[in-house]
Amino acid sequence: MASPPEPAVIHAWSAPRSLSTSLMYSFSQRDDMDVLDEPLYANFLRVTGVDRPYRQELLSKMDPDGNKVVKEVIFGPGEKAYRYCKHIAKQRLPNLTGDLMKKGKHFILIRNPMNILPSFDKVVPPSFLELGVAELVAIYSELCDLGSPPPVIDADDLQRDPEAVLSGLCEDLGIPFQPQMLKWKAGPRDFDGIWAPWWYESVHTSTGFSKSRRYPMTFPFAFYDLLEQSLPFYNMLKRQVRRTAGSLLPPPPDPPLPVPRNKKILVWVGNELLPRDSARVSVFDSVVQGGDAVWEGLRIYDGKVFKLEEHLDRLFDSTKAMAFSNVPSRDWIKDAIFKTLNANGMFNDAHIRLTLTRGKKVTSGMSPAFNLYGCVLIVLAEWKPPVYDNSHGIKLVTATTRRNSPNSVDSKIHHNNLINNILAKIEGNLAQAEDAIMLDQDGFVSETNATNIFMVKKGIVLTPHADYCLPGITRATVMDLIVKENLVLHERRISLSEFHAADEVWTTGTMGEITPVVMIDGREIGDAKIGPVTRQIQNAYKVLTAGLGVPIPRNAEA
Repeated sequence: MASPPEPAVIHAWSAPRSLSTSLMYSFSQRDDMDVLDEPLYANFLRVTGVDRPYRQELLSKMDPDGNKVVKEVIFGPGEKAYRYCKHIAKQRLPNLTGDLMKKGKHFILIRNPMNILPSFDKVVPPSFLELGVAELVAIYSELCDLGSPPPVIDADDLQRDPEAVLSGLCEDLGIPFQPQMLKWKAGPRDFDGIWAPWWYESVHTSTGFSKSRRYPMTFPFAFYDLLEQSLPFYNMLKRQVRRTAGSLLPPPPDPPLPVPRNKKILVWVGNELLPRDSARVSVFDSVVQGGDAVWEGLRIYDGKVFKLEEHLDRLFDSTKAMAFSNVPSRDWIKDAIFKTLNANGMFNDAHIRLTLTRGKKVTSGMSPAFNLYGCVLIVLAEWKPPVYDNSHGIKLVTATTRRNSPNSVDSKIHHNNLINNILAKIEGNLAQAEDAIMLDQDGFVSETNATNIFMVKKGIVLTPHADYCLPGITRATVMDLIVKENLVLHERRISLSEFHAADEVWTTGTMGEITPVVMIDGREIGDAKIGPVTRQIQNAYKVLTAGLGVPIPRNAEA
């Protein structure tokens, strides 16, 4: 007589208190499924020596030989087409055969530690090991390395919309969904583990997946450190969750990046390098609380940082004007810049957004007296060619939003409170122009929302006074080049109509370099093409950037 066939095994991996027993009950309702409740529990107790109220009874009634269990119980013969194995992640120990991970189909059930910890210590005091969230990440990584990334479902989604989550999970596992998975009879099951009286009381009163609480239980703050330790592992797996119609605020697809290779960059925050998605500041940071920070833009050419010292001069001037305390040293900031560039391999065609915040506050509020932690440095380096079309030119419109007067906020402080500029940029976007010209309080041209501006009339170059605008580093560089190129430069008040009637116009900035302007407010500038003086300055600037700059130090080759 032929022996029964070996069922197709489904491994469900989870942390404790994650609705894993309810999910086991759900799968037990299927007509094609038998279930095993933590078949590796005895092996876990034997190898680790941990204590449980039911330890001796369990070791006497369950086989403690993990590899024997894997071979004869988990992958043994059976009457049903499928076998569902409920596993707690911490029970996957190094002494177990590799067949456990290589055979069968696996999925991972996760739950926010915020929802686990309030009820965890009814039997066992919580610990990082007991939670097993790091082991869940290890299981996910190993299965990915084996070429079989497991589906990941979240207990919160399962409670919110069981049918959608279970249907999606069954699809991922290659089995048909059966509606009877949504309901079961109250009471214990003959396949419950010996530990059921200690853990399964609430499950035994259930007849399906209960709705999650609208408001969370009061968190036991004695477990605050454990929450901090475990959340990064949960969040890593959360990013892999299959999204369903029942998911809470399912995120839209990631938008395309202007430069796709920036998806994986390292960003300096505080005193360390972090992956892009992990690079964050505290909600108590001044830049979040009130835009209280200063910044600079730096560009990298041929292994050198262009005008680094000048930008740092302005950064420190801004910190003095803003009365920052505990400002890092120039050498420390430079070292952070160089470490960031080296770590990303960015030695050309890159741009840095260098931000120094007043730092984290001890409590929310406006007063700098709350800033007792010191400044926070952010070095955001990206692969970024000039952001404007410098070969064909751009269009500008004039914004109704006026540039700040020194009577309110002095634009010579290069601060992060950019609402004034952003409002003007919104006007430019709505007019489908690349940027917007901003006037001063008397109606004269100041700058654009993001750049300084120059014009040419009858061979003479003009640029507005820096009374209301930021005196840009690129602006100053271009002004020097104009003189060196034997051109006449006037710095004075310039009306908007003069720009409309200009022969040539260009803007300057670290992000865009020298950008021709071919139209302002629907008026063509000159013949709507890049003029000769603009090209002359562009070429001179290109030569300058190729030769000047602070070299990026690198480790000597071995």
